Amino acid sequence: MASSVRMKTWSYPGRGLFCPWALISLVLFFVINVVDGAPETGVWKMTLGNTSRPLLLKKSMYKDTDIKLKVVAFGCPEEVIFTVHWYLKYYPCHNEFINIEEMYDRTPLSRGESLDPNPLGQGEYIEHVYSRVTCNSALRSFPVLKKAKAEPRKVVPPVEGKELTENDTRWITEEVENSNIKKNGSVNIEDNVIATTWRDGPYLLVVKIVPHKQDVYWNLTVNVVMKGSHGYISVTEWPLMIFFMVMCIMYILYGLLWFAWAACYWKDLLRIQFWIAGVIFLGMVEMAVFCAEYENTNAVGSATSGLLIFAELVSALKRTLARLLVIIVSLGYGIVKPRLGTVMHRVVGLGVLYFAFASIEGILRITGAKDSDLALLANIPLALLDSSLCWWIFVSLAQTIKTLKLRRNPVKLSLYRHFTNTLIFAVIASVIFMGWAAKKFRLADCQSDWTELWVEDAFWRFLFSIILLVIMFLWRPSANNQRYAFTPLIDDSDDEEIEEFVASTNISDGIKLRASKNETNGTVKPADTHPVSKTHINGTNVCNIFDKEARFDRISTNYCMSVFLQQMAVLTNFIFPFYTCPGG
Repeated sequence: MASSVRMKTWSYPGRGLFCPWALISLVLFFVINVVDGAPETGVWKMTLGNTSRPLLLKKSMYKDTDIKLKVVAFGCPEEVIFTVHWYLKYYPCHNEFINIEEMYDRTPLSRGESLDPNPLGQGEYIEHVYSRVTCNSALRSFPVLKKAKAEPRKVVPPVEGKELTENDTRWITEEVENSNIKKNGSVNIEDNVIATTWRDGPYLLVVKIVPHKQDVYWNLTVNVVMKGSHGYISVTEWPLMIFFMVMCIMYILYGLLWFAWAACYWKDLLRIQFWIAGVIFLGMVEMAVFCAEYENTNAVGSATSGLLIFAELVSALKRTLARLLVIIVSLGYGIVKPRLGTVMHRVVGLGVLYFAFASIEGILRITGAKDSDLALLANIPLALLDSSLCWWIFVSLAQTIKTLKLRRNPVKLSLYRHFTNTLIFAVIASVIFMGWAAKKFRLADCQSDWTELWVEDAFWRFLFSIILLVIMFLWRPSANNQRYAFTPLIDDSDDEEIEEFVASTNISDGIKLRASKNETNGTVKPADTHPVSKTHINGTNVCNIFDKEARFDRISTNYCMSVFLQQMAVLTNFIFPFYTCPGG
């Protein structure tokens, strides 16, 4: 009989699952980046003094973006004559444009008198000098800085001892006299516009103000504005803003679809479906907040710190709840198990830890401290948590599928197989994308494809939206919703109870039962050689213990069979000790 209950089961891979999946998940989640930081600013307001260093302002801009430089406030107790020198450079390689401030501090000797942080690099530039700009206490408004007339030049390595020619001097000092001329025949050039970009790409503006006398006190409040036809937003972030708008609309459609499903079948909703609704809502709020953040930056030129922090907190909460959703789905919550018990405490604990570290990392990133030691302390636990969560997801899926195969539940088994295939597809797509991104951005000597930088952030958000869409269709409310619900008479036991059932049937083989006795002419009728399917005492049918279908009824039949056999064996030994079991 023990052999009759053997079922074909899916072998649990055990530790073998950990090595490849942990390695993949560690690489996967460690490389995943969200938005690198706050949106690029288009308006700067700074105060310069005697000890101030040159201004280094970088931004990726569209072609024909106007750059304004205006002194909005000044303090000159004594008369001071300034030389205002600015340098605008276009970088074809985006990776040379990232750590430009550190490069400026490290190259004072090779730079010499030039304002170019990397004079040996490639690119194009415009340079201009305003000489003899006077400032004194009687001055009511600072002189207007006119637009440079120079055309961009290729960057060439500096030659020591080379003097400026007459053409170089004219090129570096010539200005546009008429401020009412047309640009591209349609737009008036405004006052305080010092330069206009000549192509799409990353630009660096260096402004240096030097007084003729070093021991004179002075301070100038400078306002720099970079605004194009699209607004203040940078050329690399315009596609990302459109992406957030599209994703916000997509999550709204998700929410409407889920609400319609839930409204039609609200009486049969499962617990897991409320979790899915929460993730959809947070995703909708997250995309709406990020869209508002980029729209606000495009309109006013700078991001609001409160809105940035709120957006990062909402994003961290949504990412946390999304991971918890995948975990509880993998654990079989509401489908295989009615509740998670103590496992739920671990799930909530990991969720709290992940939210804390994700919030710290996000706030440090948008405040510009992403390279600090504190940010590193937040990034390392975040990567480890992501790796452990991914490993836990696949191990839980393996155990859940094993349980469903033992229970021979094809409906739920098909559900989890589709979900597993979706996660495997997501991992494969992630690995392929990471390889492409590493080749395109990480390993490239010159990141010339800077127009595709937004894809590196948008891909992960889009990938999760696809996973969420699959989860929505797999666990959608329907008329047959209860097919996936936990059924107590079938599902109220786990793998250990299945093993206990197999063990109890082995024990029952060794128990000798008293069969019913039909006497004819004083002769005892011999018992059947085959195992009986019913137990009789004085001709009474007690329990159908060996029925094949009753073996898999976890609560009623299994309990009746195992407990009844043991109790009846004891009772028959005391009540009928003079009988012997046929064949015994």
